[in-house]
Amino acid sequence: MSRSLHDQTLALAGVFQAANLVQQIAHNGQCNPASLETCIRSLFATDPASTLDVYGGELSDIREGLVTLSTVMSQQSKQRDIEVLKYVLNLIHLESKLNRRSDMLDVIGSRIDQARHTASHFGYTHANLIGNLASIYADTISTFRQRIQVTGDPTVLQREENADKVRALLLAGIRSAVLWRQCGGRRWQLIFSRRKVIHHARELAEKARQPL
Repeated sequence: MSRSLHDQTLALAGVFQAANLVQQIAHNGQCNPASLETCIRSLFATDPASTLDVYGGELSDIREGLVTLSTVMSQQSKQRDIEVLKYVLNLIHLESKLNRRSDMLDVIGSRIDQARHTASHFGYTHANLIGNLASIYADTISTFRQRIQVTGDPTVLQREENADKVRALLLAGIRSAVLWRQCGGRRWQLIFSRRKVIHHARELAEKARQPL
């Protein structure tokens, strides 16, 4: 697995994309369907040829995460940005705990593998698959003492389909946090290499906008 700044930025953008979508759903009950599909699909990319392949192989697939990463890490001024950053830091922290639990990793891996049939049959954003992935998160990562507290509109979050999307996206965020660590990403870099990461994320987001 490559340990370059490029790969670390892509993987970190995956965490930010999942966190941003969680924030949107928690408040509004909706998000960009293409960005949602990218996050869910990443859970099934177990043998990618490159880091970008985890997210579909096109920069446009991860553009929302790249833009969110560069905006949140450079500003942190709006309440929305603070919420997204909190989710990102919590996902990275939970991944480090999960990394020490090989038993739980095995359960998550086997259950995601079982969900492949649902994904191939119904597609990555179908309620059946989202509900399946949400139950994986609830049965494993939600059992840690430290949980991610999602803030938003209570009436929105009480709807089962929204709660399922949030949990499935948190699982996808953990998957990207795993990838970030495998690419050499470390928490201290969020402070000491922040400018480099922001600059590269902006470059990639701009490249994603350009037509081929």
